[in-house]
Order: sequence, then C-alpha cells, then structure tokens
Amino acid sequence: MALVMTQPISLTVNGDTRRTDAATIADLVRELGLKPEKVAVEHNGEIAPRSSLEQAALADGDQLEIVHFVGGGSGEAENDDSWEVAGHRFNSRLIVGTGKYKDFAQNAAAVEAAGAEIVTVAVRRVNVSDPSQPVLMDHIDPKKVTYLPNTAGCFTAEDAIRTLRLAREAGGWDLVKLEVLGEAKTLYPNMVETIRACEVLAKEGFKPMVYCTDDPIAAQQLEEAGAVAIMPLGAPIGSGLGIQNLVTIRLIVEGAKVPVLVDAGVGTASDAAVAMELGCDGVLMNTAIAEAKDPIRMARAMKLAVEAGREAYLAGRMGRRKYADPSSPLAGLI
Repeated sequence: MALVMTQPISLTVNGDTRRTDAATIADLVRELGLKPEKVAVEHNGEIAPRSSLEQAALADGDQLEIVHFVGGGSGEAENDDSWEVAGHRFNSRLIVGTGKYKDFAQNAAAVEAAGAEIVTVAVRRVNVSDPSQPVLMDHIDPKKVTYLPNTAGCFTAEDAIRTLRLAREAGGWDLVKLEVLGEAKTLYPNMVETIRACEVLAKEGFKPMVYCTDDPIAAQQLEEAGAVAIMPLGAPIGSGLGIQNLVTIRLIVEGAKVPVLVDAGVGTASDAAVAMELGCDGVLMNTAIAEAKDPIRMARAMKLAVEAGREAYLAGRMGRRKYADPSSPLAGLI
C-alpha cells in the first residue's frame, strides 16, 4: 500500500500563525508540549469539548485559542483591553484603510506601524488585461490581518448587497463594512438605503459594520436592522476636519449595545484621541495616514493617540469647573 503524505496546514494558535502536520486538536496540543486533558480549546470561535479533542479534525486556516489555569494575580488578564465584534476579538482599536497610498508596500508598512489588525478593502473588478499586476494580498496577508470588505462607491442598497455577495464568494468573509452613499459631493450616507441593505445582509448571514450619520436614532435603527457595529462619521469622508459633533457621538456610544467606531473625518492624532475619550470602541481612518507627508510616522502617531485616548477614557477625566481651583493649598502661605 502506498504511503499517503499529508501537506502541512497553516493555523492561527493564540494569535500566532503556525504550520503543523497535526491532524486533530489533540495532536496539535501534544505537539505544543501540552496534555489535552489539562487545557481548554476554542476552535474557530466555538468551545471544543475536551472529550472530542482526539476526533476534532484540523483544517487549513483554523483559528484556535488554547488556555490552561495559571496562578492568579499576574495582572496580564487584568490589563487585557481587547474588544469584540460579532465574535471576532481584536487588541488594536485602530482600523486602517487601503486607499490613496503611494503603493501597496507603503500601505503594508503603514498597517504594521499602526499595529492595525483590521484593514478595509474595496471590491473591484479584476484587471483581465494584465492579471499579473500586484494585488493587495501580495503585501498584506489576510491570514494575519483581518480583511473588512466594504462597499465604497455604492449609491444604492442593491449595489452594496451585490458587492458584498461577491466579496463573500471571493474570500469567504461575512464580517463586512456597509456604506451606501447619498451623493458624490459630501459622501454622506443615504440612511434609508443603508438600513434597507443592512436588513437584507443580516438575513443572509452577513455581519455588517455600518457607516452612518452621527444620529443616535439612525444608530438605534441600524442595530434593530442587524448591524454588529455602528460607525458614525466624525466629519465628511477625507475632509480631515476632526469630530464635528461630540454630543451626538457620545449619545450614540451611550445608547449602543454593539461597538461604536468613528469612521471618517479624522485628520490628525488629536482627533483620534478625542474619539476614544468619548468612549468609542475604535477609530477607522484612511486619508489621515495615507495623505500625511510621512504616512508611516503618522500611522505610529495614530496608534499612540488611540491608546492614549482609550486610557484617558478608562481613567475618567476630571470634572469641568467654572472657576480656578488651585493645585496647592492657599493656607500657610509665607
């Protein structure tokens, strides 16, 4: 009988990519020097019963979290500030776009400098006249960075739905970014069409993260329509004006049961920090980095700004006062 050779497969194990010949979860656990009876395993977002680890087959692209008990009080779990959207967990709260860069190499370098774990990608026709041209996947590995297909440039619900159906067929993605624009001058969302598209996509099993107006009522309607994240604009797309209405963004954050991320309008690091100080779960930006004089340096600045804004929000800012309040006591002056 001929010996059948198996090809190694690629997995993501506890956030790191790993090649393995293991056929089952139990084989992988032993390969890692651990005992199957002493760990718990999450396999593609689902808990794998310990009794099934010997039979649970692995496939290329699987994602696993393997945990065990350690002594409490180390502080690592305490400091975990990851966030979750539709069952996907991320550490970085900065999402980066993939348009307007000088080339794919610069885009990839900016993503790395930003520490981003999600990139938005537009769905466009293949260049059949020159299929050898470089593509984004040659520079940003979708196995390491989550691709978030979007509907940039769509002005009707039908066009947006069609685009995301194609995206799912092309890459298997169900976590998507939905935007349906009203007109070309302001690129403001058409909320009637956006809500209609969101309802259809949610029923088809998509998990839409939705670009919308900074309107708390519209945000609530999107949640009811099946949005897994609300993404209000801070200012018009590509304007760099910063967040124009702090009050409504804050109201959206306070009322939402899903993550809220500012999408559009960020121009510099302080804008990103403001978004996070309002309690947003994250910020999405493209032009602010891609059109900076030094995109890589700006990407690093945005990373630090998002982290600083989040820390400030968690710390809780001091109250505002009408008059001065001295830091040092006035009693006992010489």
